[in-house]
Amino acid sequence: MPLIVQKFGGTSVGSIDRILMVTERIVEAKNKGNDVVVVVSAMGQSTNSLVDMAERLSPNPAGREMDMLLATGEQVSISLLAMALISKGYPAVSLTGWQAGIMTDTVHNRARIVHIHSDKIVNLVRKGTIVIVAGFQGITEDGEVTTLGRGGSDTTAVALAASIKADLCEIYTDVSGVFSANPRIVPTAKKLVRISLDEMMELATLGASVLHPRAVECAKKYNVRLMVRSSFSDEEGTLIEGDVDMEAKLVCGVTHKDHIAKITIKKFDALSSLFTILVKSHIDVDIITQCSDELSLTNLSFTVSIEDLGRTLDLLESNKTTLAFEELNTEVGLAKVSIVGSGMVSNPEATARMFTALASEHIPIKMVSHSEMKVSCIIPEDMSERAVRTLHSVFGFDVLLKEAVLH
Repeated sequence: MPLIVQKFGGTSVGSIDRILMVTERIVEAKNKGNDVVVVVSAMGQSTNSLVDMAERLSPNPAGREMDMLLATGEQVSISLLAMALISKGYPAVSLTGWQAGIMTDTVHNRARIVHIHSDKIVNLVRKGTIVIVAGFQGITEDGEVTTLGRGGSDTTAVALAASIKADLCEIYTDVSGVFSANPRIVPTAKKLVRISLDEMMELATLGASVLHPRAVECAKKYNVRLMVRSSFSDEEGTLIEGDVDMEAKLVCGVTHKDHIAKITIKKFDALSSLFTILVKSHIDVDIITQCSDELSLTNLSFTVSIEDLGRTLDLLESNKTTLAFEELNTEVGLAKVSIVGSGMVSNPEATARMFTALASEHIPIKMVSHSEMKVSCIIPEDMSERAVRTLHSVFGFDVLLKEAVLH
């Protein structure tokens, strides 16, 4: 009997009516002969409401207590969903992250899953029970409740699918699949029928919000087949599986990420120490450029998210003696726009077309990053949406996507 994991986000379970709609989808999958495990987020905006209450009491709430608070959101949705299924005559049981055996590291508010003790889930499934698991949460070896941070429920679903060797992990959301660009920005964006895990990894990392990068990273590592589809229609979604076809010549999508800051450190000679300090503080550094002078002193620029800017600057200032830099500059109001596809190495004209297109719109490029599957440019944030629309048009997606789905 096929085993599938279905994940429903907060919008999908945002009200009792929507929980009943989700119930029908689960029942349909079960009636088709599948074993079903479900991962659910907190209802609607309930997590934001909990955060708001915490911040009204403390401007900087303790990480441990925030995890204790936020983990309650999913407990509401999983229990309500289990009740709905039972009322329809389907055996179901709800499990919190710790009851489901989801073990994490000890980093509060952004923990990572290290192992899942899935025996309990597997035994329940074998008895024909529909198991409803709380996304976004887990527990440490010392029994401390943790949450996984952004995209945590996606990550829970994929990790669980890998652990129980599910045949498919379906991610239900408020869009009908993965598009060539954000359809809210580019009305002509087209849904992709299929893309590789490599391509989805790049799109997610570079700003496509339909799936979190950690979830795709897990799917890639354990070869989990994913399907992204809408909670609100029966439309076919986007299948994400397998490796990229390196002979393909097409860009598969354009994406962007706002709220980026650029930090420039001038005249220092402790490059390894710098990144050791940042890694230990769990600060994600993105694009990096450097040059050295005749005295082997380095000028370095790198980007971080705007939410990490304050912590990064505090770390640099507090370690100024160790790093021995002469000057520290910052630039905010930036964004990253990227083209993604398997043809970046064998088709360098894609890069030239990107630069030409941005120049034609008088969009300045401040930094560039290039890899096998993407080209990214740091540009002014107020120009990012115009850049996405321009690139989407320049690369002719309206014509080429019929071929792009054949990777």
